[in-house]
Amino acid sequence: MSLGLMLVCAMCLDAALGEPDWLWSRIKHPAVVIGNLIGWLDKRLNHGAARRAKGVGVLVLLVCGAWGLGWALSLLGPAVEILVCAILLAQNSLVAHVRAVGKGLMASLAEGRAQVARIVSRDTRDMTEAQVARSAIESAAENLSDGVIAPAFWFLVAGLPGLLAYKAANTADSMIGYRNEKYRAFGWASARFDDLLNLIPARLTCVMIVALSGQWSRWREIMADAHRHISPNAGWPEAAMARALNVALAGPRSYDGKVRDLAWVNGDAPREIGASEIFRACHMLWSVWGLALGLVSVWVGIDLIY
Repeated sequence: MSLGLMLVCAMCLDAALGEPDWLWSRIKHPAVVIGNLIGWLDKRLNHGAARRAKGVGVLVLLVCGAWGLGWALSLLGPAVEILVCAILLAQNSLVAHVRAVGKGLMASLAEGRAQVARIVSRDTRDMTEAQVARSAIESAAENLSDGVIAPAFWFLVAGLPGLLAYKAANTADSMIGYRNEKYRAFGWASARFDDLLNLIPARLTCVMIVALSGQWSRWREIMADAHRHISPNAGWPEAAMARALNVALAGPRSYDGKVRDLAWVNGDAPREIGASEIFRACHMLWSVWGLALGLVSVWVGIDLIY
């Protein structure tokens, strides 16, 4: 069975089932296992001298270990590959978490804050309704790239070993890839490698959002916003999503009690947004998923013909 056909099956399986609580309440999700390992390595190694070298070693260990595990699992046949791929795709769970923020806001601002705190690392206690909505939409755009398009891309490129290696690097970046005193040296390699792995997927995600929303005339604006963004990759899908929804994203936000005055994305668009814009973002998430599924399906069809 081709990688493309296995990916189509995995995408459909993830969309249909997501992450069932009955399963992950009994066993640990692979991402949790990877995270626990990274946390253990962080405690053991992130101190003393040569922290950058130690961080490089951690990344090599994680990526090589994940690649080897993926290779071993691929020997068990297509059914196992499809199942593991579906588990490591995050379309269904992403939409569910983002939609929960919109539903929370409809109930109360406090509930909206509680729900968005589950998906962002910034301070949420004093967020306004618009800040909650912007945070949810930004997370939707970034995680569409990191959690759906990038895993699918690397599965197509390098099969299950490539997918697991990407997931290990991406999880490491999310845990230790911060530019603060604690992780600036130790997490440097993980952050830079994750930037490299997401270089193409982030731009693919952007192009698909632009294609679906018909915003080609604003491509120069999207590029400008993407280049001003704090992340070399997240700005691309975020800038495209902002224009697809006609909303302003990013701007000032607080981390650990300190306000960071970040640049606005599509800053001339409406900034006072709410639950309805979050639900529109969820619709775009499914639209991009559908386009990606269609493109892979066409590729599979052409491959079968020739």
